Amino acid sequence: MIMKRFPTFLKTTTLLFFIGLTSLSFGQTTLQLVAKPKLVISGTSSLHDWDMVSETATGKIQATLDGNNITAISSLIVEMPAESIKSGKGGMDKNAYKALKTSQFKSAKFNLKSATQNSDGTWNFSGTFTFAGVSKAVTLKIKESTSNGQTVLEGTYPFKLTDYKIDPPTALMGTVKTGDDVKISFVLKFK
Repeated sequence: MIMKRFPTFLKTTTLLFFIGLTSLSFGQTTLQLVAKPKLVISGTSSLHDWDMVSETATGKIQATLDGNNITAISSLIVEMPAESIKSGKGGMDKNAYKALKTSQFKSAKFNLKSATQNSDGTWNFSGTFTFAGVSKAVTLKIKESTSNGQTVLEGTYPFKLTDYKIDPPTALMGTVKTGDDVKISFVLKFK
């Protein structure tokens, strides 16, 4: 009697194993960063507040989706060319590129290490942010939403330029000084 049931049990267990394996293999989806992300670096100076904007970056996210909603994230990389940030003022851009050492360090990059979802639907992203050739461990609070079938991730990262060994730029023979505190704000769309 037991021997007659064993083949059925074995077949059922094997079938469930393969269904589970298939779910694990195909549950992950790779989404690509959509063109024209919005990345803004904001700061102050002794003369005025300033913004530098980039709409150029590459990136991808590997996530598990339930419909359009992300339920788990296994990897995320976003990279922005350093000289893609523009203030609209050539002299300011030139000083910024010199301070960021863009001739040597061509991009800023975020590489996710882990992601946990909060009860309010936001995410905590822990990873490494590399800026001007210096890498730091960071934790970012990210708002996730969906728009026109795209996954939208929004957040900010405040930091000090000196944390990344960047001397705050000066102009007009040192009479205009950039503040050490800056903030990167971003809206990234993935599809």
